[in-house]
Amino acid sequence: MNKTILFVDDDADDRDILADVLEIVNPKVNAVFAENGLKAIEYLSDKMESSQLPCLIVLDLNMPFLDGKETFKKIRNELNLSSIPVIIFTSSHNPNDQILFRSLGIEFITKPDDFSRLNKIVDHMVSVCGDNC
Repeated sequence: MNKTILFVDDDADDRDILADVLEIVNPKVNAVFAENGLKAIEYLSDKMESSQLPCLIVLDLNMPFLDGKETFKKIRNELNLSSIPVIIFTSSHNPNDQILFRSLGIEFITKPDDFSRLNKIVDHMVSVCGDNC
């Protein structure tokens, strides 16, 4: 069975770019997208029942309905989800966000402006996924 990364991001352009880069980096890894935290929690709840959880959750912070921090809390408070690795991938440069997530042992990556760096980041995400499936 193919590995799946859940990308949670409200920006459609960012979702499209991530899908394109993932296809280049490793076409065997599936990308699933949720445009906000509520959709991500719904997706994860559905997948818990079928034991088809993603091997990695990539989470934006600034989203409507349920932001990244609240989504992260819900994921970590659910026993069946708490062991899934999470990477924060955001445009936020808020040092408090960085300090918070790094203090929790969560990788915090600021979205890059250049494509070559994005390739390296997505390659790293795939390697995290590979280590955890």
